[in-house]
Amino acid sequence: MPDRRGATRRPEPGCPVEVALAAVSGRWTTLVLRELMHGSRSFGDLRAALPALSAKVLTDRLDDLCRRALVDRQRQRGFPARTRYRLTPAGRQLRPLLVELYRTGDALLRAADGERPPR
Repeated sequence: MPDRRGATRRPEPGCPVEVALAAVSGRWTTLVLRELMHGSRSFGDLRAALPALSAKVLTDRLDDLCRRALVDRQRQRGFPARTRYRLTPAGRQLRPLLVELYRTGDALLRAADGERPPR
């Protein structure tokens, strides 16, 4: 590990690995983050991009990401009131983690199927 915070004997809330995993945990969270990696989105934009995701679960995921300071909620003036969501600087730092999780998952799937990984 790069420093002593990773040399724990049990999961600790201050361990950087635990913090990173908590940031992307939860069903649908990675897909919501993926959509926000493309820029600011409205609730309706997110629902359209992820049609199998219920409004309740999307609301829960957005609330959690806002609480973690990974997503910023911007309420716009007017009637009806409009709300847009965008990644914070901390949220944008998750991009390399998500890309590497994808690559690792792909390699694991290939290994399970007995395929050779791409070069």
